[in-house]
Amino acid sequence: MLKRLRLDTILFLDIETVPQHPSYTQLDDETKILWEQKTKYQRKEDFTPEEFYDRAGIWAEFGKIVCISVGYFVLKGDQRNFRVTSFFGEETTILKTFKTLLETHFNKPQHLLCAHNGKEFDFPYIARRMIIQGIDIPFKLNLFGKKPWEVPHLDTLELWKFGDYKTFTSLKLLAHVLGIPSPKDDIQGSDVFKVYYQDNNIDRIVTYCEKDTITVAQILLKLRNEELLCEKEILFV
Repeated sequence: MLKRLRLDTILFLDIETVPQHPSYTQLDDETKILWEQKTKYQRKEDFTPEEFYDRAGIWAEFGKIVCISVGYFVLKGDQRNFRVTSFFGEETTILKTFKTLLETHFNKPQHLLCAHNGKEFDFPYIARRMIIQGIDIPFKLNLFGKKPWEVPHLDTLELWKFGDYKTFTSLKLLAHVLGIPSPKDDIQGSDVFKVYYQDNNIDRIVTYCEKDTITVAQILLKLRNEELLCEKEILFV
């Protein structure tokens, strides 16, 4: 079934997120209490709520999106290329631009969104942040009333599980075992908070996000037993 999909109907993506504020001390009192309650299980006795705040970006209620990178195949006869672009800046602008892309270029029934762990993280995170920012959710992210087979999402983590729900395989590990060049040669997810708030270097984050997006596409190619993209086939637009 995977080989029946047209590569040029799939939008590959990755997001990068950070806490909404650079410091725990900038939260109001009610938010501090809610943060403490939300993270109690994860923190246990190892961290105080303040010490744990640098991880707030993984929750849409306490974080925000600073970059969405997307990639898509353009097929012409036997030739192919993979075009990559990124949206970054103010979160509302990122979300509105991404929504416009979905509604103008990836709005047909055959169009799919693909990310690694996208069903658990990227897709719901984007939808939640749109609601928080007062943006109507585009059709491709609105799952209300849809049957499982009607959801237009692909998840390379889910595909790799082959029905096994007891395990989590990171993008880096999966790329390694499949012989795909590692996308994590500069920063890691845990570095994004520091790079964004302390280094003020959004360009590094964008590069990191784009590499992950390319890797997601490479993994799907590998799962289809097709040739990986070479450097000259990848275009940044």
